[in-house]
Amino acid sequence: MKKLKGAIYGVTGPTVVAKGLDGVAMHTVCLVGKEGLLGEVIRIQGELATLQVYEDTGGLSAGEDVVSSGKPLMVVLGPGLLGGTFDGIQRPLDRMKEAGTDFIAKGLKIAPIDLKRVWSFSPLKRRGDRAEPGMVIGTVAGNGRIVHRVMMPPDLNGGGGGGVISEIKTGGVTGTEPVCVLEDGRTIGLYEEWPVRRPRPFKAKLPPVVPFVTGQRVFDTLFPVAEGGTAIVPGGFGTGKTIVEQTIAKLSKSDIVIYVGCGERGNEMTEILSDFPELKEMDTGLPLSFRTVIVVNTSNMPVAAREASIFTGITIAEYYRDMGYNVALLADSISRWAEALREISSRLEEMPGEEGFPPYLATHLGGFYERAGRVQCLGEDGLTGSITVVSAVSPPGGDFSEPVTQASLSFAGAFWALDPELAHRRHFPAVNWQSSFSLYYEDLAGWLSREVAPDMPRLRARLLKLLQKDAELKEVVQIIGVEALQEKDRLVLEAAFITNETFLKQSIFNEADAFNTHEKQYWMMKVIFAFLDSAEAALKKGTYLEKILESTLRVRVINMKNWPNEVFVKEAGALIDGIKAEFGV
Repeated sequence: MKKLKGAIYGVTGPTVVAKGLDGVAMHTVCLVGKEGLLGEVIRIQGELATLQVYEDTGGLSAGEDVVSSGKPLMVVLGPGLLGGTFDGIQRPLDRMKEAGTDFIAKGLKIAPIDLKRVWSFSPLKRRGDRAEPGMVIGTVAGNGRIVHRVMMPPDLNGGGGGGVISEIKTGGVTGTEPVCVLEDGRTIGLYEEWPVRRPRPFKAKLPPVVPFVTGQRVFDTLFPVAEGGTAIVPGGFGTGKTIVEQTIAKLSKSDIVIYVGCGERGNEMTEILSDFPELKEMDTGLPLSFRTVIVVNTSNMPVAAREASIFTGITIAEYYRDMGYNVALLADSISRWAEALREISSRLEEMPGEEGFPPYLATHLGGFYERAGRVQCLGEDGLTGSITVVSAVSPPGGDFSEPVTQASLSFAGAFWALDPELAHRRHFPAVNWQSSFSLYYEDLAGWLSREVAPDMPRLRARLLKLLQKDAELKEVVQIIGVEALQEKDRLVLEAAFITNETFLKQSIFNEADAFNTHEKQYWMMKVIFAFLDSAEAALKKGTYLEKILESTLRVRVINMKNWPNEVFVKEAGALIDGIKAEFGV
């Protein structure tokens, strides 16, 4: 596309109207004003083009130049992304600081990745081999945690399908050199560019039959999300949305984590930036940052860049998915992104929808959520990869009927509703089991029955029935008091109390409790119901309820979450036998 040059016609907040860009296409990136601010065309009306500018527009005046780049908003993909911290348009914040600026200077342009760095390339293909789009042609020695696979670009230098390799390098290669040359002259390098608003292609979408393991019992057992699925975490101020997302980032069994801080407060992102380099993975002992990419847009950064940040994050996630990795994308919070969309829409004087949000809110949200999924990757390598999206939603006043939560519900397969009352009681995760749900459980039940235990789905259903019975009994207690209940019902209340304190409540500060395997979660449910069934049998034989509740085994049951995973799985059977013996069953 030929570059075009126009001039500023008007400036309104983060939007700029340009005149003279005849022939420019939607979503084309332009350089605005003397400082070359980055902007993107979002509306074309006759001879006027409206741009959302990703930097502060203060000081711009009519008549300044607007120059089209001829390309859409792109991200650079290649080795060196992991461990990086970028803003919403992929400017490297760490390298900006190294350049001597604590704040992002207007018009500052620094390459996202150091293209001069030398990488050790190991080819997997030879001269004369056929290369197809998406095929892995070699690997790059990375940080010891993730093997970086160098792939043929999906569009292979603008199209033309595959080709035969005429030359392929080995050893040290920089980002400016080709690693592979095809017979028709096309070159393949370590890096490629991809438009953030265009999903990367794949061979086939796979069904959601494998669970996304978070290590949190309330999620993995009661309301699981599948690999390649979507989950939303709505909750009012102080209910723990950010803590939930940070916990999943630290402990989930994903290969890669993309953390998008979209419009959150600066102190929350500071905590992420300071904590992640210090944290170690439980399995490998390597720094957590070795598998993490952070996209930062705090509340004081330009609104338009906040709108672009989630698309930058999902495009980077798709890149690692195409390598055959399971990626977790955590967006905190999608409400701030929607607020940016609302502000830009109001600047454009568009017809507002509910609560001032644009009518196309759900469509734009769908363009993000629908890029999640578990797929068969391009190429003939047989790789499969996934992107699991966990998105925080910040409804004003905790009102789940507001537009962003309702629009997200149209695409979410799991709904983890956070309750302020639980949060104020220091109950983490503060998930309200009555309001939450998972649409993936039926698809995952087969995996759980096969890989964990045949009766895992049955125990989960029984646990939910126990919690439901507890809720019903508490309503009765408010009227007649707990002493008026039958002893069997009081025992149900006790079992539900143990479930809430032991199973649903989890401490990320306790190493043994922070991450639980499916096997430990299964045996914890077995122990809870062994206690309930044995205590009910003892009641029928005439044992006093007070004696049952004073049993030392009750304390051991409550403390079972403090046992390490492997130890508890081995000892749970003995604990169940001890419970039965205690109550004479």
